[in-house]
Amino acid sequence: MTDQAAIETALKAFGAAPDDGIDVGEAALLLAALDRPNLDLAPYRRHLNEIAAALSRIDAGPEVVPRAMAMAAVLGVEFGYRGDSETYDDPQNADLVSVIDRRLGLPVSLGILYIYAAKAQSWPVAGLDFPGHFLIRIEGEDGALVLDPFHGGRIAAPPEMNELLRQLGQGDQVLPEHLRPISGREVLLRLQNNIKARAWRAGQIERAAEILRRMLLVAPNFAAAWRELGVVEGRLGRIRQSIAATERFLMLAGNEAASLEAEAFLRHIRRQLN
Repeated sequence: MTDQAAIETALKAFGAAPDDGIDVGEAALLLAALDRPNLDLAPYRRHLNEIAAALSRIDAGPEVVPRAMAMAAVLGVEFGYRGDSETYDDPQNADLVSVIDRRLGLPVSLGILYIYAAKAQSWPVAGLDFPGHFLIRIEGEDGALVLDPFHGGRIAAPPEMNELLRQLGQGDQVLPEHLRPISGREVLLRLQNNIKARAWRAGQIERAAEILRRMLLVAPNFAAAWRELGVVEGRLGRIRQSIAATERFLMLAGNEAASLEAEAFLRHIRRQLN
């Protein structure tokens, strides 16, 4: 069992690490464990290793199609992971511990399992900045394929991606920016953003503030989270914390318009100290 202080220390170490030094599976387990102070993570770590070991037993070779098929066979069939289309907005779907327990999740939480398993084989893999529906890209010596973890790891060809965009109201044509590889840190932020968004919709402002603080453990230079935390702390009446978060944002921000807006907010919130 790991106490909260030790978990936060480990997450801060990920926050200080380079983007390619983050173990997304371990970090996602630690983030989930923050809500369970007495949880023993050992069985969940063993499960991640079991997935990786099962994938290693398949002779997928260096080509991308066998690798993609192997991942779908292991994660989607052998271990039974699938997207939760029935209760999609259930917060458990963005919590890797619950995802492992239930074998159900969001695209990004399931994608973390795929990324972890592929990295364990030293296969080139990355999450993609696809809007509204997390996808991954797996590579082989002969090219790359996009996979959809939410649908059992099936291959997402351009027509399928175009249809996804239409369903999500994000246009009808895949653009180059939709296929931008994102870092492990960005994957974790996307995971936590799902939890934060659900907290906002439920009116759980304190929960939203807590998730923002967790995001900043793994991404201490993520300016947008500091800006949002400043606003949330202000709404909760924690004026000094609001000022500190907003000042941190201003140190990091490179957007002039956003900085001017934040400076105006800072002047407003400081007046509440008087």
